[in-house]
Amino acid sequence: MTQHRKGLVLDFGGVLTTPLLPAALAFEKRAGLAEGALLTGIYLNPEGVRLTEDLERGALTQTQWNEAAGRLLGVEPDNLMGRVFADLRPQPAVIAAAAAARRAGVRVGILSNTVGLTPWNLYDGYGLDTLYDAVVLSEVHGVRKPEPEIFRLVLRELGLSAGECVFVDDTEHYLPPAAELGFATVHATDPARTVAALEALLGIPLTEPAP
Repeated sequence: MTQHRKGLVLDFGGVLTTPLLPAALAFEKRAGLAEGALLTGIYLNPEGVRLTEDLERGALTQTQWNEAAGRLLGVEPDNLMGRVFADLRPQPAVIAAAAAARRAGVRVGILSNTVGLTPWNLYDGYGLDTLYDAVVLSEVHGVRKPEPEIFRLVLRELGLSAGECVFVDDTEHYLPPAAELGFATVHATDPARTVAALEALLGIPLTEPAP
């Protein structure tokens, strides 16, 4: 008999929001940058990678990241992170599925590598404090995905073992470390497929309207 999971751990950006890449491409266009300039200048550039990992660990403020990344890209630093991801919007199908899972008794947590909380807060308006059972943000703890300790932190907050939980992330290389701990994993590439995979792993319908 299939043993269904009792806990659900969700990444935030690109899972509970629309995808990150189209937002980044839209920023490049607005900023007059060549297509792919943000990806190559920040996320594939060793200096940009270091800056972003330091930001995620809370060793760097968002304002400091804005200033350093602005220099790398040759753009104004003012609220740069907010400008980069200005086009992100809620992903209603996954948000509704998380709410349905929680109503059915599944413990639901958020596990996110943060991008700083000021001057721009990625999480504003999503009700993280009230709609989820645990929220683990990397900068608060000084540890980031894919480091195993951050997965253990969210498990402690949920009061569950990895073998009882599903982990969902849009970044594929964060999944194997979670799987090694015992999580079932879902690569979030399409909201409908993500919800269908969760229904199978949790053994409950997740598309019914709220009562």
